[in-house]
Amino acid sequence: MPEPQSTSWLQRLPLSTVIVAAVALALVAGLAGGWISSLLTRPATTAAALSGSCNATEVAQGVLPGVVTVSIRNGEASGVGSGVIVRPEGYIMTNNHVIAAAADGGTIDVLFSDGKSSEAELVGRDPKSDLAVLKMSAAKALPTVALGKSAGLRVGQPVVALGAPLGLSSTVTAGIVSALGRNVPVPVDAETTATLVGAIQTDASINPGNSGGALVDCSGKLIGINTAIATIPNDLDVAGGSVGIGFAVPIDLAARITDQLIDTGTVAYPYFGVSAVPLPPAATEAFGVENGLYLQAVAPGGPAAQAGLEPSDVVTLLDNRPATSAAVLAEVTLARKAGDTVEATYVRAGKTSTTTITLGALP
Repeated sequence: MPEPQSTSWLQRLPLSTVIVAAVALALVAGLAGGWISSLLTRPATTAAALSGSCNATEVAQGVLPGVVTVSIRNGEASGVGSGVIVRPEGYIMTNNHVIAAAADGGTIDVLFSDGKSSEAELVGRDPKSDLAVLKMSAAKALPTVALGKSAGLRVGQPVVALGAPLGLSSTVTAGIVSALGRNVPVPVDAETTATLVGAIQTDASINPGNSGGALVDCSGKLIGINTAIATIPNDLDVAGGSVGIGFAVPIDLAARITDQLIDTGTVAYPYFGVSAVPLPPAATEAFGVENGLYLQAVAPGGPAAQAGLEPSDVVTLLDNRPATSAAVLAEVTLARKAGDTVEATYVRAGKTSTTTITLGALP
């Protein structure tokens, strides 16, 4: 069902089909205050910001044929978002929240930039990363958007966003990469919360309906999937549209999730094999640490156990990040795959040690 409105700073970008006074009533998801303080910034790889802008005309000509408008219907529920054709046989990358209301028995239609439309089927979806894959029948090879790399992006780099904001198909806006490495909490199915790990922040104007659309570099290569925006709280009586703070799932993550959904219909995430809780402030002094994750249990034979971790250990650093909450575990597993290694610093009986954990595949 469509999401109720709330006074949130963070807004996902599907579009309700109801438009009043030419202003779309966006589907606003609830989020606890103070989320900005939890975001992590990866510094730019150059001392000076990049200058200039993309030739948006050339980018639009090359990319728009591979960007579609996604419409869903399921009983009284309906909505509009965007999608990106990533394989010529008809596979489309989009956001899970764009199609979630139609995942069980609804219909999904895609509209191409040339005005043609077709029904699509859901191949698979992953609420944890807020990604989904659709498939439509194609009599001939469809135009695709070439995949780029998000790992090499730099703050200040010019970008172009393409999609269907407010239901307006084939809309193109331009801006820059405002920041990198944002970990942004967003609401997903059944009022649960997911994290956009390492999200790209951009000031390119994106609005409700842009979800699932393309964020590309100046060569027209896909570097991210537009997913969420920050908005002015509704109680300030300001319309909830773009304020120049948008977030996109980086393509390096999105492509890996998409490949798994196409191959198997599901996503296999790695795991640590631990049960952990944040160390209460009253207990930090006893352990001689400022903060950390207390390991309540360690799965016998699991990745953490094989790395030498034991129950009652306190992990203070994970993947070179302060282990201040269990969300760090989730963020690392979202960004990694089974077989990847993660360095962990922990305290046991007053002694600090470091070990390397090889992430495992969930049994």
